[in-house]
Amino acid sequence: MNKSKEAIVVIGLLLAIPLPIRAAEAPQNLAVLEAPSAVPAISFMDAAGQPKTLADYSGKVVLLNIWATWCAPCRKEMPTLDRLQARLGGPDFEVVALSMDQKGPDAVKKFYADIGITHLALNIDTSAKAIFALSAVGLPTTLLINRDGKEIGRLIGPAEWDAPDMVDFIRGRIAAK
Repeated sequence: MNKSKEAIVVIGLLLAIPLPIRAAEAPQNLAVLEAPSAVPAISFMDAAGQPKTLADYSGKVVLLNIWATWCAPCRKEMPTLDRLQARLGGPDFEVVALSMDQKGPDAVKKFYADIGITHLALNIDTSAKAIFALSAVGLPTTLLINRDGKEIGRLIGPAEWDAPDMVDFIRGRIAAK
């Protein structure tokens, strides 16, 4: 066989090798960590004023989104987080939208009502201590946390959380028990 025919055969063989499915690739600007990293303990309140921590979600894959009602990019991405929770939320996955609003839960409740957020629970840290504990450099900041409570990915800035590539990627993390 001459060199050009050999090259064509090699290229054909390479093309026949299946590529990883899209869900295995990090979507948009999500930075996936080489090794899972410990997440500092943070505490916050739910809509009823009851204390919560990330340990309350133990055993679930968690998408922790740190946001505020006054943050324009946060406001834009909240409906995508709400749709993601509606689509994937359940015993294995939870979007935890953590508001940094100092005006308290009423400001968040009004915001949720104004833009039609119906699937996200209200969580709030009026002290904003979580921002510093999690080394968030701005709002929104989102951490993808595995079932063991370790960070496996981070996205700084807004994202389309219900985009097909993002949903596929998160589904892959949920399926990785």
